[in-house]
Amino acid sequence: MEYVILVDEHDNPIGLMEKQAAHVDPHLHRAFSVFIFNSNGELLMQQRALSKYHSPGLWTNTCCSHPRDGETTMDAASRRLMEEMGMSCEMHEVYTFIYKAPVGQGLTEHEFDHVFIGQSDDIPEINHEEVESWKYMPIDTLKNDIQIHPEQYTEWFKITFEEMTHHAELLGKI
Repeated sequence: MEYVILVDEHDNPIGLMEKQAAHVDPHLHRAFSVFIFNSNGELLMQQRALSKYHSPGLWTNTCCSHPRDGETTMDAASRRLMEEMGMSCEMHEVYTFIYKAPVGQGLTEHEFDHVFIGQSDDIPEINHEEVESWKYMPIDTLKNDIQIHPEQYTEWFKITFEEMTHHAELLGKI
């Protein structure tokens, strides 16, 4: 059974809750999102596996998840990048944000999300239990596609896309 770390609006831990329960009766919990760019400034996107319990088959950032109790968000981000995409690279935490959004199947994400940005030209070796497909996309193409086909992208990705691209520009990733 997987647990998430419940937090207050300042990211102070206040307890643990079973992951599925925290999405049925939405409680604010700690999460992270990883955005990896290649040397051409393209974002590595993943299509969530069709077997995922929410947002199956939708396109989203390189990887995302929840840290385990006692695990730093940086360690968790590195662990999940390897578990989902079969790759590792240097990453930097660039900002945090809180969001609450329905994600289908009667579930709601309510997360205090830590955003990491990194750079790599590696070809992913995806874990098919987590990831259906992947592609590198130019930011302008991606922005256009989100406007035309918003239903093909996860809620959290659409919420943070503009701020993430601003930070990626500041870091010289795009």
